Amino acid sequence: MELAGKFASANHYVIHHRVAKAVGLKEAAVVENHHNFAWREKLPDGREVIVHRKGATPAGVGVLGVIPGAMGDAGYVVRGRGVKESLESASHGAGRQMSRKAALNSISKRERDEYLKQRGVTLLGGGLDESPQAYKPIDEVIAAQHDLVEVVGKFTPKIVRMADEPGDI
Repeated sequence: MELAGKFASANHYVIHHRVAKAVGLKEAAVVENHHNFAWREKLPDGREVIVHRKGATPAGVGVLGVIPGAMGDAGYVVRGRGVKESLESASHGAGRQMSRKAALNSISKRERDEYLKQRGVTLLGGGLDESPQAYKPIDEVIAAQHDLVEVVGKFTPKIVRMADEPGDI
């Protein structure tokens, strides 16, 4: 699994570097949001365990991470505080307030597109199940974990690219 994580990290770097180059930008920093993954770690009592962070990202002391909101909403660059009781973890995003099925059945393409248009966001692909209305308000999510992470930056997306429909990759 560690090899798969390194492979994913390298791919993310290449993708981000190419996108930045294509739009004439240079990366100011590289901050990874490695999540839904398992790590070999030591607990405070010395035991070595596998920590599976499903819906969570590492937040060890000084570890930089990204906690994104829904498409069209702000995201945050954070620095971990290393809280042992949380296994040095924080959320890796806003989190759903609506299931994928519920989103598909209740949010129209027009509603999603209008939400994004009002925020000046260009959508290059994304199924209705990923509509921003299906997610919790990111500012509330960040406020709820102030003891786990320190906010060091906030950003607003302008372009979003996701799989078009469930199962697309």
